[in-house]
Amino acid sequence: MAGEPVRASTRAWRGAVSLMLPGVFVLLWSTGFVFAKLGLPFIGPFTFLEIRYVIVAALLTLLSLATSAPWPKRDQILPISIGGLLVHAGYLGGVFAAISGGVEAGVAALVAGLQPVLTAALAGPFLGERVSPRQWLGLALGFCGVMLVVHTKLGMGLGTPWGMALSAFAMASITAGTLWQKRYCGGMDLRTGSVVQFAASALVTLPLAIGLEGMRVEWAPNLIFALAWLCLVLSIGAITAMFILIRRGKASEVSSLFFLVPPTTAVIAWFMFHEKLEPLSIAGMALVMAAVAMVTWKPARG
Repeated sequence: MAGEPVRASTRAWRGAVSLMLPGVFVLLWSTGFVFAKLGLPFIGPFTFLEIRYVIVAALLTLLSLATSAPWPKRDQILPISIGGLLVHAGYLGGVFAAISGGVEAGVAALVAGLQPVLTAALAGPFLGERVSPRQWLGLALGFCGVMLVVHTKLGMGLGTPWGMALSAFAMASITAGTLWQKRYCGGMDLRTGSVVQFAASALVTLPLAIGLEGMRVEWAPNLIFALAWLCLVLSIGAITAMFILIRRGKASEVSSLFFLVPPTTAVIAWFMFHEKLEPLSIAGMALVMAAVAMVTWKPARG
């Protein structure tokens, strides 16, 4: 009996964390675009990512050793590595390279806005998940909301066809990564599994950083701060939150949270860089929030 209040308190705490986790994930993930903008003037995109992957892999290795985390078995390394290449090297590499190639961040966000719709379309044949008509409507509304949010940034900033292809590649990579992580990596330890994923991404990115950019870095305070934030808060905090959400819920529902990223990024950019935030963009944010609610809402069971 004496332990019942403690167990009740633990359950309440876990419930509160579970409720806050989607919002925390969206907020942290959205900061990635902002801090990439802060650091990219001083470093090439692949060099930026390479340094980030190595630092995060080293930190997580120390954490794994300190906490005696179980390491993946030999037959688990390949599927875990593939998941990391899709989520990290493919998605982030595509986004960073597209923006450096002249694609506006708003255009890249719009292309990425297709990700929840594509995930929902593939979740059925790949994972056996059913997407209801209400959820399909929510996905359509969410994409329209993203278009409203980024409409002022579209302009003529489409960049080159190669840049747009990189944006599409990034969207396809995060879609495939979400589905792959759900199907093949659900049981991995988030500490050691992430070490494998970041190490695999570093191996793939290194030739690009050396061959295309010569690993040149201009160490400036903004770059150091951006790198620290992206390593600790985004690569560890946001990625861990995403993997927990994928493990607990449907891939189509988790991917719908990506609709919230462009609106949240717009608000952060307005606060940090005084970027313009028009009434139409605010309306798009409201539409996106309603869309995500439609996709993720579950009727109460009587």
